[in-house]
Amino acid sequence: MSALTPFHLAIPCRDVAEATAFYRDVLGCSLGRASEDWIDLNLFGHQLVCHLDPNLGPDGQVKLVHSDVDKHAVPIPHFGVVLSMDDWQQLAERLTDYGVKFMIEPYVRFKGQAGEQATLFFKDPSGNALEFKAFKDLNRLFAID
Repeated sequence: MSALTPFHLAIPCRDVAEATAFYRDVLGCSLGRASEDWIDLNLFGHQLVCHLDPNLGPDGQVKLVHSDVDKHAVPIPHFGVVLSMDDWQQLAERLTDYGVKFMIEPYVRFKGQAGEQATLFFKDPSGNALEFKAFKDLNRLFAID
């Protein structure tokens, strides 16, 4: 398997300035190229692009459905990054300090199993669901008990 390379993900937003402020100020992303209709962001080394979607409107949000996982309503779709445990803890604290409302509060799942991981879920201002996780042992990312 070759070394990991950054992913590119483009998502809708209802307001580019609002998305910029959230991803820059709350998540700590650095800014890249931009126009009136989109912004490039460095999301933990990955390229995230927020594109203006006029169908969302000023009060609109991305529509989500949910799947029952671990007795939690996990939003679909969602995206995020696997972080180191230290970076995940710092992010969880940063989100809490900014008053971000969690869809699923930070917790550790699969305790004592091969896939033991810390996870948390929240939405950006446009309703895009994000999950950030960290594994006790990153080498077990795809492990099966």
